[in-house]
Amino acid sequence: MAEVIRMPKMSDTMTEGVIASWLKKTGDKVSSGDILAEVETDKATMELESYEDGTLLYIGPKKGDSVPVDAVIAIIGKEGEDISGLLDEAKGGGKPAAREEKKEEETKTVASREEAPANVAIDTSNIKASVIRMPKMSDTMTEGVLVSWQKKTGDKVKSGDILAEVETDKATMELESYEDGVLLYTGVKEGDSVAVDAIIAIIGEAGADYETLLKAASSNKENRQENAKTDEAIENAADPATSDKVEETQVPGQTAAEQDTTGASADGGRIKASPLAKKMAEEKGYKLAQIKGTGEGGRIVMRDIENFTPSAAPQQQASKTAAPQAAPAAFQGVPTEEYEEVNVSQMRKVIARRLSESLYTAPHFYLTMSIDMDKAMEARASMNEISPVKISFNDLVIKAAAAALRQHPAVNSSWLGDKIRYNKHINIGVAVAVEEGLLVPVVRNADFKSLSAISAEVKDLGGKAKSKKLQPAQMEGSTFSISNLGMFGIDEFTAIINPPNACILAVGGISQVPVVKNGEIKVGNVMKVTLSCDHRVVDGAVGSAFLQTFKNLLENPVRILV
Repeated sequence: MAEVIRMPKMSDTMTEGVIASWLKKTGDKVSSGDILAEVETDKATMELESYEDGTLLYIGPKKGDSVPVDAVIAIIGKEGEDISGLLDEAKGGGKPAAREEKKEEETKTVASREEAPANVAIDTSNIKASVIRMPKMSDTMTEGVLVSWQKKTGDKVKSGDILAEVETDKATMELESYEDGVLLYTGVKEGDSVAVDAIIAIIGEAGADYETLLKAASSNKENRQENAKTDEAIENAADPATSDKVEETQVPGQTAAEQDTTGASADGGRIKASPLAKKMAEEKGYKLAQIKGTGEGGRIVMRDIENFTPSAAPQQQASKTAAPQAAPAAFQGVPTEEYEEVNVSQMRKVIARRLSESLYTAPHFYLTMSIDMDKAMEARASMNEISPVKISFNDLVIKAAAAALRQHPAVNSSWLGDKIRYNKHINIGVAVAVEEGLLVPVVRNADFKSLSAISAEVKDLGGKAKSKKLQPAQMEGSTFSISNLGMFGIDEFTAIINPPNACILAVGGISQVPVVKNGEIKVGNVMKVTLSCDHRVVDGAVGSAFLQTFKNLLENPVRILV
């Protein structure tokens, strides 16, 4: 009986996925565990695995197409099987009748399964070893990529040692050991994707029978799957077993110049590369055919991408190939009309959706104020003479905002629908622009930190954001946000509130303008700031009082330190 393959929900915020590539084509034989396609979600590019054996009878979306969650993307069944009825039902939005019948059959056999004797449990009580599974390192993580092993089989391991580096949907994180012993077994290769809760290693006494542990874990998994068959959730259950398959990418025919520079191990035009290596190569614009693999069997792994330096000749050739063929101008000297269209990334889609929700769900209003920065400039110059790190104007803004929030707790709040949360801690989110979009690392308890401590922390968080090493915990829990575009020459702007914060402060640059002091016109250094407020939480008078305190602190910086 043919089975319909639908777009799975691969993260809690996913509403659609983009087919990055099909790894199988119509007519191919498919086994359970084979990778059908790569899907770009709002968090990462993930592999779509088959849970059926048979022939791939139908493929719906093409490479690059966006597909809503639960939409039909493929059908697997017996070769030559009639799937016209399934296609008609799929296009009509209903689930195939075959699946409903299958559910009824499974329901009818529940009682017989319950009466059947349970599988005999494998005794592991005498085995002095522990199974290490892939932990859930973020609230949206469903799988992780094992970037590198820091220990190898046979090494002695202590509690607190780093076993491996794991790339999640948010950042690259360290996997720590909580056991003392010997690393008896590693079940995942570098670059492989691993489902949450899948076995990745075993640690125990030297010579411990870890194979029996693996058999016991496999037996338990089979029991869980058998029990799950009595429940409708079996349709959505994901197999946590890891895949040892090496991703193979079909490489188009190469030119002579490319063949001279090809370093990857190829077999019949197919190049072995890990999913992570392929993703990094695509992001950097590298051709896998030009990279020499140092992994097992010549496979290209992450370190090969990081160490690869493209030669000049292929780059020039690539640029010539990529350059659009301009149509001849009708008149000499008249430029031709050219453009380039780029598909929107999933990260950019999520940014667009969430900011749209913020702007149109939270009633924004804006308060703008000019601040005399003469004394702040003098104070900063004096501080930097003794500070261990260079203090920026942004650091002064963060410290002043934290001090002002302590005096105006109503601004340091969140709208929760049926209640308002007034936060007693002050965590400042600092917007940082990265290539893929915008990240907001958080300076925690900013009101208790010195200016030099804030400066050092902001520099560290900004560097991690741009190198994609921010941990999820470093981007969560802000109670107030600051977006500073002054360093880009922007005098004044408004920012969209970063939920669940009630306010965000947009900071412009310092400009020399004529000001009136003591009845005389003089040149002054003025900075404009705009506070965006959620009117459900913060009223105009409350926001204005906060800005007035913030202005007084920056115009008299010594008050920040009190």
